[in-house]
Amino acid sequence: MFNVGELIKGVVVKRPSAKCKTPYVADVMLENGDMVLAHSAALGCCGYCDKNATVLMIKVDNTKNVCSHKIIIAEDYEREQYQLIGTDPKLAEKIVFSCLDNNSFSWLKHLNLLQKEKKFLNSRFDFTGLDENNKQFILEVKNVPLADYVDMLAKDRKKIDTSNYDYNSKIAYFPDGYRKNVKDTVSPRALKHIEELTTIKKENPEIRTILCFVIQRKDVSSFQPSIIDEKYRNAVLTAHENNVEIRAIQTWWNYDGTVSLINDSLKVNI
Repeated sequence: MFNVGELIKGVVVKRPSAKCKTPYVADVMLENGDMVLAHSAALGCCGYCDKNATVLMIKVDNTKNVCSHKIIIAEDYEREQYQLIGTDPKLAEKIVFSCLDNNSFSWLKHLNLLQKEKKFLNSRFDFTGLDENNKQFILEVKNVPLADYVDMLAKDRKKIDTSNYDYNSKIAYFPDGYRKNVKDTVSPRALKHIEELTTIKKENPEIRTILCFVIQRKDVSSFQPSIIDEKYRNAVLTAHENNVEIRAIQTWWNYDGTVSLINDSLKVNI
């Protein structure tokens, strides 16, 4: 679909950086031993971009930024297999734009109009336009780097023996992350997006409202709104019941910086 250019490998030594205390900056050691400051848009990404993690980065212009590099991909090693997992949320938007531009989706192609970052209600959605039938659509994109054999809290997952599970049978899930209270939603912004897509669909049934989850890894067989965030999961189920389209696509990153679309209609567990 596209190429991000040369990927530079390193290991996260510390996040936040010892020099820059924002959690979005990490100290990363390159393969030659040099230390660089790297922007981590996904924070620690539940360990994929945290201390001791192997990451792949691109160079950025540091004449205007503190960081000389940006972490965009994590290298994962499990059961003697390596894979690259896209962690940067902006990559998901670029992937979807490339797919729309190249008519790669079976469910949204031959567009008559495509626009970015348009505001509806109180949210700015990633894409909007007219489909091949001149029907208006609103499309919001969410990045999904996380997956596991079971979808549950990490403390409960440790109690389960998954050694007999097939490597490629994992469930991709969204969202996950830090929150003060287990009953709080992980991402208030993501919750607002899905609730407002539902409101738009109720008030304007002729508009196609679409929530697209981009799974940037190859070892999954399905996607679901995570059971660890009851508020968000229920909001997605309500959206589905009100005819908001819930889509999941799967991509595969290569070490040469290219990304490929594996599946434009990954199974969604609702």
